[in-house]
Amino acid sequence: MYEAPAKLNLSLLVSPPEPNGYHPLQSLVQTIDWVDRLDIGEADEDALKIEGADIDPEDNLVTKALGAMRQQGRVPPLSIRLEKRIPDESGLGGGSSDAAATLLAAAEIGRLPGDTPAIVAPSVGADVPLFLTGGTIVMSGLGEIVAPQPGLTGFAVAVAVPELRLGTAAVYRRWDELEGPVGEGVPPSRLPPALREGMPIRNDLTPAAIDLEPALADFMADLRSGWGTAVSMTGSGSACFGFFADFDEADHAARTVAGLCRGAVGAALRPRGVARIEA
Repeated sequence: MYEAPAKLNLSLLVSPPEPNGYHPLQSLVQTIDWVDRLDIGEADEDALKIEGADIDPEDNLVTKALGAMRQQGRVPPLSIRLEKRIPDESGLGGGSSDAAATLLAAAEIGRLPGDTPAIVAPSVGADVPLFLTGGTIVMSGLGEIVAPQPGLTGFAVAVAVPELRLGTAAVYRRWDELEGPVGEGVPPSRLPPALREGMPIRNDLTPAAIDLEPALADFMADLRSGWGTAVSMTGSGSACFGFFADFDEADHAARTVAGLCRGAVGAALRPRGVARIEA
C-alpha cells in the first residue's frame, strides 16, 4: 500500500513564458496529510481500478508513469487500485502524487535502481518530482528543480475545494492574456511565524483564476469571513486554504464549510512525500 499526499503552494511566483510556452516559477510547497491510497502489486496482467473519482483508466498520470518506468527496465504486470480522496482539478496535485507513488512502486517491484523514479519523474509531469521528496520544498525552473527546506512547524491548515473546476492550462493562458498579474500578498501579521521571513506568500495565478471563474472570489471571501483568517489559493486552483494554530482548529474550520464544498479537510503538515505503508 502506498500513500500519495496532496500539496499546497504556500507561495507561487510566476514569470512570463519562455519561447517553449512554459512559465518559469518559484514556489514554496508543503505536502499535507490528505492522501490518496494505492494498492499496487504484481498480477497476471495490468489492471487499474479507480475508486472515488471519474477518471479514465487509459488516460491518466498513473498509466503514463508506469509506461515511463518500463522504458527504464522490466516491470512486471501490475494490479493497481487507486482510492481517490484528493479532489481533481483543484491545484492539490493529487494526480501527480499518484504518479509519483506509481514510480516508487514500479521501481521497488521491478527492482530497478533506486534513483530511477527521480530520473523519470520530470517526463511524467511538472509536479511529479516534488512528491518523491515531499515535506517543505522550494520548487523552481519549470517545476523540475526541487530543493528541500527545513520543515515548517507551528501551524496546521484548513483546505476547502469549491464545486467549480479550473484547468491548469486554461489558467496559465488567462494569466498571459492578462499580461502577467501579480497576486495579492498575505501581510506578515496574518501569517504563522514560520512564514514571516523569506519568500512572499502570494499566488500570482489567483487573478487569472478569478477572471475565469468569478465565483471563486466569492468563495474565498466567504472562507475569510467564516474562518477569520487569510485565505490563499493553491496551484492553479480551485482549492483554497487558511492557516490555523493546530490541527483541531483547522479541522473545526473545515467542518464549518463542508456543505459548501466538494472537499474540505483540516490537515497537518506532512514531512515526507509518497511512501509505502503497511496495509
